[in-house]
Amino acid sequence: MNQVNRLAKGGRIDRGRPLTFSFNGQTCHGYIGDTLASALLANGIDIVNRSFKYSRPRGIVAAGAEEPNAIMQLGATEATQVPNVRATQQALFDGLYARSTNPHNNLLSTIGELFSPMIPPGFYYKTFMAPASMWMTYEKVIRKAAGLGRSPREIDPDHYEHSKQHCDVLVIGAGPAGLAAALAAGRSGARVILCDEQEELGGSLLCSREMLDGKQASVWVAAVVAELAGIDNVLLLPRTTANGLHDHQFVTLYERRTEHLGDRAPKVNNQQLARACMYHVRAAQIVLASGAHERPLVYAKNDVPGNLLAGAVSTYIRRYGVVPGKRLVVSTCHDDGYRAALDWAEAGHEVVAIVDARERADGHWSEMARAQGLNIIMGSAVIEAKGKNRVTGARIASIDVARFQTTGVASELSCDTIASSGGYSPVVHLSSHTNARPVWREDILGFVPAELPGLTPVGGACGVYALADVLKGGAEAGAEAAIGCGDTSAAIDLPDVERLETGEALGLYQVPHEKPSLRAPKQFVDLQNDVTAAAIELATREGFEAIEHVKRYTALGFGTDQGKLGNINGMAIAARCLNQTIADTGTTIFRPNYTPVGFGAIAGRHRRDLFDPERYTALHEWHLARGAKFEDVGQWKRPWYFPINNEETMHDAVVRECRAVREKVGMLDASTLGKIDIQGKDVREFLGRIYTNGWEKLAVGKARYGLMCKDDGMVMDDGVTTCLADNHFLMTTTTGGAARVLEWLELWHQTEWPDLDVSFTSVTDHWATMVITGPEARRLLAEVTDIDLDRDSFKFMDWREGTVAGVPARVYRISFTGELSYEVNVQAHYAMHVCKTLFQHGDKYGLTPYGTETMHVLRAEKGFIIVGQETDGSVTPEDLGMQWCVGYNKPFSWIGKRSLTRPDTCREDRKQMVGLKPLDKTVVLQEGAQIVFDPQQPIPMTMVGHVTSSYFSPTLNHGFALALVKGGQKRIGERVYCPMTGGVTHVAEIVSPIFYDPKGERQNV
Repeated sequence: MNQVNRLAKGGRIDRGRPLTFSFNGQTCHGYIGDTLASALLANGIDIVNRSFKYSRPRGIVAAGAEEPNAIMQLGATEATQVPNVRATQQALFDGLYARSTNPHNNLLSTIGELFSPMIPPGFYYKTFMAPASMWMTYEKVIRKAAGLGRSPREIDPDHYEHSKQHCDVLVIGAGPAGLAAALAAGRSGARVILCDEQEELGGSLLCSREMLDGKQASVWVAAVVAELAGIDNVLLLPRTTANGLHDHQFVTLYERRTEHLGDRAPKVNNQQLARACMYHVRAAQIVLASGAHERPLVYAKNDVPGNLLAGAVSTYIRRYGVVPGKRLVVSTCHDDGYRAALDWAEAGHEVVAIVDARERADGHWSEMARAQGLNIIMGSAVIEAKGKNRVTGARIASIDVARFQTTGVASELSCDTIASSGGYSPVVHLSSHTNARPVWREDILGFVPAELPGLTPVGGACGVYALADVLKGGAEAGAEAAIGCGDTSAAIDLPDVERLETGEALGLYQVPHEKPSLRAPKQFVDLQNDVTAAAIELATREGFEAIEHVKRYTALGFGTDQGKLGNINGMAIAARCLNQTIADTGTTIFRPNYTPVGFGAIAGRHRRDLFDPERYTALHEWHLARGAKFEDVGQWKRPWYFPINNEETMHDAVVRECRAVREKVGMLDASTLGKIDIQGKDVREFLGRIYTNGWEKLAVGKARYGLMCKDDGMVMDDGVTTCLADNHFLMTTTTGGAARVLEWLELWHQTEWPDLDVSFTSVTDHWATMVITGPEARRLLAEVTDIDLDRDSFKFMDWREGTVAGVPARVYRISFTGELSYEVNVQAHYAMHVCKTLFQHGDKYGLTPYGTETMHVLRAEKGFIIVGQETDGSVTPEDLGMQWCVGYNKPFSWIGKRSLTRPDTCREDRKQMVGLKPLDKTVVLQEGAQIVFDPQQPIPMTMVGHVTSSYFSPTLNHGFALALVKGGQKRIGERVYCPMTGGVTHVAEIVSPIFYDPKGERQNV
């Protein structure tokens, strides 16, 4: 196998299990245990992408989640495409198919280099301001250039899972601190979840040079992991990233369950496995062992392939058996940078020089380097990398960090790899997700998490890097977390670790060049977003002093990178330019997700039909048997109309259904209406504040219609609310508004009136509602109920409790049709029995099922509104002519009352609800049709309103409509015009919105 950079032995890969994969059409080879990144390096592939803005060739820099360049498009088929996968986090599998999200192109690189001086930060703001007419053209080009990768154009064949978990202790990160914490908490009996984003648990110990109890660190890791796996109260989750930390110790975990096995999730025992799982975890205590990211040094041309982090070089050598080059130069400002040189030399490759910016180094690792005869150059740094598609050399110079300048003459070293290390940045991202500001610590030259209840950072996450201290801190945190959950502490024996002497680190972020930043070759701070040191300097000169503004102006820390490598360096550069400290400059706040999460995992099984689930009433099967046609109302399937033998047109069916209701009796399934059970000693006060009318005196056994306004005075919802007991009410809402109204009630209760004793429970699904309406409604219902239906004892807007068809029921005398009506409410599981009983008795009365279309015709004939149809968020109760439903003299200012006194809501020319009667009775105006007063007015015509509802009435034998017309309530009798496409103009007379007023017995409904 042609793997030019692979060592013959060493690492944690399985050389007995070779794999084949494809990268940009090239066949490559690797082994089980490789990541895609380590396999690419082993195959000698230098260029893995081109940069986002300048199209510069880019190579692998890091070995973990902080990798900025190796962003891949995976998938052998269109359906299995996955964009923006870090090669460092993708385990290699046989047949893996990968492409660069921005494949390298020499022409584009040349063009990007030529035009780079013309595209500084904010260039699009400065360039595309004028002419405004060209913006749509500019936008098309900009959009094509934006983004990384592409979304698949076919349906994802895999499925995904969600899992809800509770635990006492959640340990995030399974490095030395995390393993020690999990072991201490697990032994105590606490319920523990341990997650880590890597393929294996162990973190830095999997490639450590340090010995635990005189043995390789991986031996201790294996023993601890085996013990944890055997504890029933411990859940181990490798390949699982804690991608979001929210209030009250709620954490989302993204488990890449089978993404390491193939392009698609495999089957086991004929069962399809999930590709990924999203865990929703509520933890009593969190131990944050997320570690630290090594910072690169910012120097000229530090983006040329062959520039890597020193720690990444060690990881590839020790964990994957890959040496990413032949001749190495290390540029560092602290002791740990020496480890890469030692590992490189032990792999049998040449270390050209270790260039240390400090004046002296006397720690353990530097002494080892000297003992091996490695070339060490003190007081200097790499100021520029040489080469274009691969490093060919390093220019070094002595530097004065305090004055930010080079001293002496630069020299050049021949090499093909530069490893830099500028120190460590604790991974504070998760702790920032709750808007907690990280705290700068000068002693560790990094930000650490702010204090958060229930969260304990340990190890590198809080700036502790000595292995002995990391293990001790992790064990103590795990034990204390368990005690905090009521468990007893269990001691653990920590391994012996040699305490190594280390020298003081130097705060070096940007390496000075002989030329100023604006004149020197590009010095990249954020490699993923092509943000340079010069760009940050320019931003500060242009007045951007707040670090959040600098971020947005330059794109520092944007995208999937989230500032993992570049943030501290960028802030240090901004601080230097602003002549202030890093602590004063501060850091940006990170947001979820920590690393990208697939949409499939976010959705889980809530996809296709489950993404927008269909809701069915308890009578759905009965409607199907009757041949009902359905319409979607909210998420509900509501019967639209009932064609006989599936042959009637909708018009004919609606005519028949309307006549049945007006002349005999009809039944409507109204179960979808929102129902909210409201209880508490302050329920009447609460309803009075929510509704526009009063509720203090509503007696038990009575119901009342109410209007609900938003705080701007516009109608939000309506419905009938019933008094079940002195402190117990049942509110009904529109079908589509039920969830919104419940949220509205909770919002006002929790944020404005928490002192009121009131609670809300949605019972929409608990009750089935059948509306019996028409002249024969009383006679029919009397046959199946024990409730006294006498007109004088059971009056309009009363409700009674009894039995219907032998089952407990609540019956309301409420009408939405203008006819005598009863709403029968029974528990949902009784609905089918009650419905069948009604129709068994209803044949002799001509009982007819009717749907929502007929319901709309009937209610519109009576001038009853539908919220969302007669209202659009700009309509007040007075606009609807419903002043009778507004309690202007209520002692408490109900929601929206003050807004109704604004000059705008009191204008006489506001759009008001009226009826429209077309002069041609066969015409049914189009809903939404615009209305004008003068049809001869030249275009653009002045629109004065629109049609909100329009139907043909078999009762009136005439088309009719409801509409909103400017000043309409004073224009009764006038004519308006609806110009339509094709040159047709319909003429209508403004009339009262009440078209149907039954006489005789019906008048008393």
